[in-house]
Amino acid sequence: MDRMKLNAHPRLNLTAGIASVTVASILVALKLWALAETGALSVAASLADSALDLMISAAGLAAIAYAARPPDDDHRFGHSSAEDLAALGQALFITVSSVVIAVAALRRLALPDDGRIEAEGAGIAVMLISVALTMGLVLWQGHVARQTGNRVVQADRLHYLGDLIPNLGAIVALIASSRFGLPQVDSVVALLAAAILLRGALRIGRGAWDALMDRSADPGTIAGIENIVAGWPGVHGHHDLKTRTSGSRLFVNLHIELDGTQTLDQAHGIAAGLKRAILEAYPQADVIIHKDPLR
Repeated sequence: MDRMKLNAHPRLNLTAGIASVTVASILVALKLWALAETGALSVAASLADSALDLMISAAGLAAIAYAARPPDDDHRFGHSSAEDLAALGQALFITVSSVVIAVAALRRLALPDDGRIEAEGAGIAVMLISVALTMGLVLWQGHVARQTGNRVVQADRLHYLGDLIPNLGAIVALIASSRFGLPQVDSVVALLAAAILLRGALRIGRGAWDALMDRSADPGTIAGIENIVAGWPGVHGHHDLKTRTSGSRLFVNLHIELDGTQTLDQAHGIAAGLKRAILEAYPQADVIIHKDPLR
């Protein structure tokens, strides 16, 4: 995939982002009503997850909208670090939500008469609608991702695929309460959902922190870049390979060793070809190559 393909259909990418925000907004509204009607903690867990989805989808839409915006005089490397700052806020939101849900679930398990699930049918209907809307969104995002290769859309799609689990869990809990008189299932499902949310918070927070601290790219990416450089014609060696991530961007800085007797035009051609090869393998990269004479 090359950079042209990545940005070939900006409007198509925007439709995926707008659809994601729209679906998340509808789900938050529906689940707020369902929570008020049922009082089910599993619905509360699903509501918290949908609220997180809305935040992530909004950030993703902003990232898509500003993807083609060039760096300005005050931000020479672009504005992608804003994604990492937003991710830290999202991680905090998930952590607080998961703790609140877990405490409420444990309290209800200890005091089974404290809080009863009501209007299970309405809750089940809302959750079924949620599953249907989520599946429709995932299908559309998959279509857009295949057409454009946009990584923001791909990541958002994977997130919504994971959201189907707590939605289905809430349906199971409501059915267990309605048909079998087992309201405890609601608390168990809520605990599991809280654990999933907390795990996601740790993952998102760690990734955002690493990016803000200019941590190097993952070892696989570094090895991949080194393999491209090592096999490139005219390059006799390389050193000082430095990488860092910022949001969805990958910054690469390296020195290559070239024959010092060749012309500047020849040296430039080798470096330009190498840069294109790295960008083809890593379309989100920003690559700077320094040319040093072979000693």
